Amino acid sequence: MKFDDAKSIELTDKELFDGYFEKYPPMISEFTFTNLFIWRNYYNLKFIEDEGHLLLFSEDFLRNWEKPMNNNEEPLFFLPPIGDSPEKMILTIFEEVEKVEFRRVPEKIIENLEDEQKAKRLGLNFQEDRDNWDYVYNKNELKELSGNKYRSKRRLLESFKEQYEYEFHLVDESLLDKCRELQNKWCIINECQKNKDLKQEQKAIFELFKHFSELEINGGLLLVDHNPAGYTFGEPLNPNTGVIHLEKAHTHYEGSYQAINHMFLEHCCPEDIKYINREQDLGIPGLRKAKKSYQPEYMVKKSIIYRNLED
Repeated sequence: MKFDDAKSIELTDKELFDGYFEKYPPMISEFTFTNLFIWRNYYNLKFIEDEGHLLLFSEDFLRNWEKPMNNNEEPLFFLPPIGDSPEKMILTIFEEVEKVEFRRVPEKIIENLEDEQKAKRLGLNFQEDRDNWDYVYNKNELKELSGNKYRSKRRLLESFKEQYEYEFHLVDESLLDKCRELQNKWCIINECQKNKDLKQEQKAIFELFKHFSELEINGGLLLVDHNPAGYTFGEPLNPNTGVIHLEKAHTHYEGSYQAINHMFLEHCCPEDIKYINREQDLGIPGLRKAKKSYQPEYMVKKSIIYRNLED
C-alpha cells in the first residue's frame, strides 16, 4: 500500500467522496465531505484509494490530540475504510503497518472482525470509545418535542415563541455574517481562546462559513429583534438519517436552543429523513447530559482497533 501517494483533502475532492458515501451509505457522523473537509487541518487528514476503498489517515493526530492506546508510541491514525470490504482492508493494513490504530469504527465492523481468525492471529484488540458514540433521535419527536418526556423542553420552546419577536431563515450567503457575529459572541462568552478544543472548533466553523456554497450544506438562522440568536448546519448522512454538524445559540434568549432545533427540522428536513444524528458528546459532562436529555432513539457505537506492541 503506497501511503506516499496520499494527498490532503481539497474542495475538488467533494465529488469523489460523495460518490463513495452514496455507494456505501455511512452510519457515523464523521463521514460526510463537509465534516472531513472543515476538520481536515485538525486531523491533518490524508487519503488514498486502494482496491476500491477510500482510506483516510493521519500521521500525527494521535501525537497532537488523542492519547494512543500504547503509551509512548505514535501510531498512524485511521478512520474506517470506505468500501465493500472494510474488514479486509483493516486486516491488510495491520499486516503491512506495525504501529496503527483505527478509530471511530462502527459496531458492525467490530462484530465482523471479532470472530475473524486472522484478527486473532494479528493480536487485534477492540476498545469501545464511548466518548465518540453518536446520538440518534427520532426526527418527528425531536422536531415536535411531543409527549411527557419532552415536557420541559416543549415549555422552553413555547416560552421562546411567546417572549420574543423572532424570525427564522434558511441560510444563504447574505446571512453568513450574522452567523459569524453569533459565533464570535458565543466564543467570547465561552472563552474559546482558553480552550484548545474550542479554538479548533472555531477554526472548523469558519471553514464552513468560508466555503458554504461549495459544500452545499443546509443552514438555519434564528433572529430575535434582528439580532442573531441561533444557527445550525446539517445535511443528509444516509438515505434515512440527517446529521447536525453545528448548532449554537445565545442563551440570553431562553429557549433559543430548542427553537433553532425545532425550526430547522420543520423547514429544512426532507420527508424521507426519519432520524437525526447529533454527533458525539466527546466525554464532556455537560454535553453528555444535554444530549441524553433529548432521549436518543439509539446510539451509533464506535470502537478503537489496536494491538499491543512489545517493549
